[in-house]
Amino acid sequence: MATQKRRFNRIKIVLIEKEKTNIWLSEQVGVSKAAVSKWCTNDNQPTVETLFKIAEVLEVDVCELLVRK
Repeated sequence: MATQKRRFNRIKIVLIEKEKTNIWLSEQVGVSKAAVSKWCTNDNQPTVETLFKIAEVLEVDVCELLVRK
């Protein structure tokens, strides 16, 4: 039986909780839609500076994007 890789991360979960889209986040942070998509599928990670910007636009503490509750 094949094991499926989980494709969710905290950024994607917070976007869903805040009812925001990847496109909205890309516009707010000033990055491409592809960059946000890669963050949300764990193919790439934002820089620390960008992570703080993401937290700011999502109005959450940066720790909420790093640690599962």
